[in-house]
Amino acid sequence: MYSAVKRGLDFAASVLILVVLTPILLPIMLALRLTGEGEVFYKQKRVGYRNEDFGIWKFATMLKNSPNMGTGSLTVRGDPRVTPVGKYLRATKVNELPQLLNVVTGEMSFVGPRPQMQIDFDVYPQHVRETIYSVRPGITGIGSIVFRDEERLLSVPGRDPRAFYADYIAPYKGELEMWYLRRKSLVTDIRLVFHTAWAVVAPQSGAIFRAFPDLPPRPDWLE
Repeated sequence: MYSAVKRGLDFAASVLILVVLTPILLPIMLALRLTGEGEVFYKQKRVGYRNEDFGIWKFATMLKNSPNMGTGSLTVRGDPRVTPVGKYLRATKVNELPQLLNVVTGEMSFVGPRPQMQIDFDVYPQHVRETIYSVRPGITGIGSIVFRDEERLLSVPGRDPRAFYADYIAPYKGELEMWYLRRKSLVTDIRLVFHTAWAVVAPQSGAIFRAFPDLPPRPDWLE
C-alpha cells in the first residue's frame, strides 16, 4: 500500500513541479547552453532500484571529462572541474531538478537512498549493497541531508578524498540508508523533504539529528 501511494504521489507531484518551474528551468538551460562547454544536461549511469543500472539526469555543472579527471566521482570544495554557472546550481541543489524526469518514469522517487555510481556503491558494506535499493532511490534522503556538505569533508588538507570516503563516509552513509529502510513511511518522507530544504540553508546545523534521535550516532569527524 505504501509503495503504491508513494508512486502515485511521486508521479503527480513531479509533473506538477516541472510545469510550475518551467519559467525558471528555461533560463537555466539557456545559461548553460551559452557558458562552459555548452552542455545543458548530463546523464550518468547509477545503481538503482533492485540494483539495476539507470541513467540519472542532471544539469551539466562540470566539464565533460570530469569522471576521468582529478578525484573522479567525488567532488571536493573549489573543484576546478565545476563550471562557473554550475557552482551556483550545485550550491542550491538546482542541478538535481532534472531528476524529476527520472521520478516521472519510475526510476526514482522524491525520497529514498541516494543512487550511487558503481565505484561508490562497491565500497558500501555488503549488507547495505544487498538491501539498499529494495526501494527506489531518491532525489533526496537521509544520506543526502546528513552529507549535504560532503565536499567540505573531502577537502580537508592532507586528507585523501577517495580513502576517506571508503573508510568513513560510505560505512556511515550506508547505516543511515539502512535506518531509512527500517523507518520508511509517508510521514518520514514528508519530514525528510522539510529537512532537505533546511539543509540547503543551514547545512551544518545538525537539526536532522535532533529531529530523529534514533539515527545512528553522529561520528566526531562529521561535526
